[in-house]
Amino acid sequence: MNVSVLILTFNEAKALPRCLAALEWCDDILVVDSGSTDGTVAIAESAGARVVYRRFDDFASQRNFGLTSGGLRHEWVLHLDADEVVTPEFQQSLRDLSPASGTDAYRVPSKLMLNETWIRYAGMYPTYQVRLGHRERLRFKQVGHGQREDLPPERVGTFEVPYLHYNFSHGLANWLRKHVKYAEDEADLLVRMRKGEHQAADPVMRGDATSRRRALKRLANRMPLLLRPVARFFYILIWRRGFLDGRYGVLYALMLSVYEAMIAVLAAERLMQHSQRRAVSSAGIRLRSNAGDDLGGRS
Repeated sequence: MNVSVLILTFNEAKALPRCLAALEWCDDILVVDSGSTDGTVAIAESAGARVVYRRFDDFASQRNFGLTSGGLRHEWVLHLDADEVVTPEFQQSLRDLSPASGTDAYRVPSKLMLNETWIRYAGMYPTYQVRLGHRERLRFKQVGHGQREDLPPERVGTFEVPYLHYNFSHGLANWLRKHVKYAEDEADLLVRMRKGEHQAADPVMRGDATSRRRALKRLANRMPLLLRPVARFFYILIWRRGFLDGRYGVLYALMLSVYEAMIAVLAAERLMQHSQRRAVSSAGIRLRSNAGDDLGGRS
């Protein structure tokens, strides 16, 4: 099967060359850039990719823009980030793939890499995301800091060969800075869930791996905020056997617990602000009501 590749970038001059080098077999690569200033665009164009600009608002909108306005050549599109690399085995399996009738997209696993080490257990392999889809039928919606397919589950198949995700290609300090923004998005989502704007969690032990992971996340969102960082650390290190990854597994579990702490603190701040606004609003209503009663009593 021939595919187009759609890559999102912003200042990815360090990571992008390895991503593009693994795509020499692809005859249609579209880069949706959101204003890079570090040579990313020149690197992409020198590798034969087409580059279009769109001001970033969220990941889902960036991908949907590429799908609808990018002039993609092939019916099927592989979605990547600049720090993700396909392997020869991935390419061969993609070439041999014949999409089943009624399938509009495929969830694809990734291997989380720290330096050149696969973080198998702490990285919760296999973790699936929808990254391969029909150009006309797959669209994304924003959920928290990331995107999710806007498709019924029965129209999503599974592609079992993983790509490599070099999530720390810019260093751990950059990862932490980036996740401050992600934590703000996740805190907003968590607050909406706490206020009842999302459905209750589905059973954690039912469905495929992706459904179970999403259900587990919804369940975690019901947990007391201060317990979330500790629970995340021990869930990854013990339950997911992250200790088998050695020092990298411990480091990654610690990093994710720090991320959870950021989410918890930001969510707590938002919930307190919401409570204060409600208290002020209720006080104002009572004052107006009392004033009305006083006027009525004097008339």
